Amino acid sequence: MANPLQFLQQVRSEAGKVSWPNRREVLLTTGMVLFMAALTAIFFSLVDWIIRLGVTQVIGS
Repeated sequence: MANPLQFLQQVRSEAGKVSWPNRREVLLTTGMVLFMAALTAIFFSLVDWIIRLGVTQVIGS
């Protein structure tokens, strides 16, 4: 088992190797996530509407 000081030094060394995204990449990926979330919401809303119409036809109300 490594001593805590050595462990923290290794953590700091590994954290320094992390490649952080730049502003453009963050904005691009955020936009893609928001777009896909909106597209998914629209898709499931349409599926829900179609199922509701089908159930209404079967029940006859």
